[in-house]
Amino acid sequence: MSGIDPVALTADLVRCPSVTPADAGALDVLAKLLDDAGFELAWADRGGIRNLFARWGAKGHAKTFGFNGHTDVVPVGDEAAWTMPPFGAEIKDGVMYGRGTTDMKSGVAAFAAAAVDFVKDTPPDGAVIIAITGDEEGDAIDGTTALLEYMDKNDEAMSVCIVGEPTCPNEMGEMIKIGRRGSLTAFFKVIGKQGHSAYPHRANNPLPAMARFMDQLASHELDAGTDHFDASTLAVVTIDTGNPATNVIPADCTATVNIRFNDTHSGAGLSDWLQVEADKIIAQFGVEIELKVKISGESFVTPPGPLSALVSAAVQAETNVVPQLSTTGGTSDARFVKNHCPVVEFGLVGQSMHQVDEHIHVAHIHQLKTIYSRILCDYFA
Repeated sequence: MSGIDPVALTADLVRCPSVTPADAGALDVLAKLLDDAGFELAWADRGGIRNLFARWGAKGHAKTFGFNGHTDVVPVGDEAAWTMPPFGAEIKDGVMYGRGTTDMKSGVAAFAAAAVDFVKDTPPDGAVIIAITGDEEGDAIDGTTALLEYMDKNDEAMSVCIVGEPTCPNEMGEMIKIGRRGSLTAFFKVIGKQGHSAYPHRANNPLPAMARFMDQLASHELDAGTDHFDASTLAVVTIDTGNPATNVIPADCTATVNIRFNDTHSGAGLSDWLQVEADKIIAQFGVEIELKVKISGESFVTPPGPLSALVSAAVQAETNVVPQLSTTGGTSDARFVKNHCPVVEFGLVGQSMHQVDEHIHVAHIHQLKTIYSRILCDYFA
């Protein structure tokens, strides 16, 4: 392969143990590569998180292609369960092992390598922006949002953007993400009155109220899906009392639900609905209910159009696979980028992400670089 080797670059990144919020030198590896290639660099650090902004070409150009990604990774878990060093980037039988090989240091390496070779070999009439954060796997408060804030304050803009997350379930090229569901987590505390279990009439047991409440929420059909989204889902993820005694009715109990919602809903609308449902239980059981809601992201979709067609054509040309346009999966930083410009996600097969012995096929990393290179060539043609 000519030009920058994306596999070697992936290995250099994987060897940096950049578990959120640590950077461990990962962004410095990319900064040197991009600086040597003539990109203008800026740091948009915030809250102890390092964020790298790089632009090749004129600032404010009407045709500016952007890539977004992250170099932070999740913890390795039980290191003894790994059969390969989690930060070794060792290659065996054509497969590279290590935390971040799939999610998503290989994707970052592929688009950085493609961008560097592209601007060197065929300098475009336009600009290329690379925005990389160290805070995607955490709360994502000081990552891509900080980069976008920096861009807004400094009159930097992307016309379109690809987020290089792993998007393919099983086969290289099979899926492009054109949107994501929203995510909301609700925390409930039902407060009753403690008492002796032999005299339940002297207490107000919060457990029946919570059980009824959770059953009603879990049984409710939020919607039947939309043109681009499956039906929204609500999952009860925990119910806790912390009561070890069999002769005591507890004073309170807690529960948590997670809702993944489509474009039928908004986070605010779902929050209001949860409060209405809580008020019904309050009236029925005479308990108090405290409700806290955390909205991780709203649902969004980039309707099929020029950007998805551009990416689809490049994927099909390089893989002979016609990609599906999908909105499945969890959240990603595309939920922030969509407020800035049209955005889609395309990357590698994500089967092993966050797992023990996370790994990626070396050939797929090379293939991803060629796809990104074709996208850049076609976009600026």
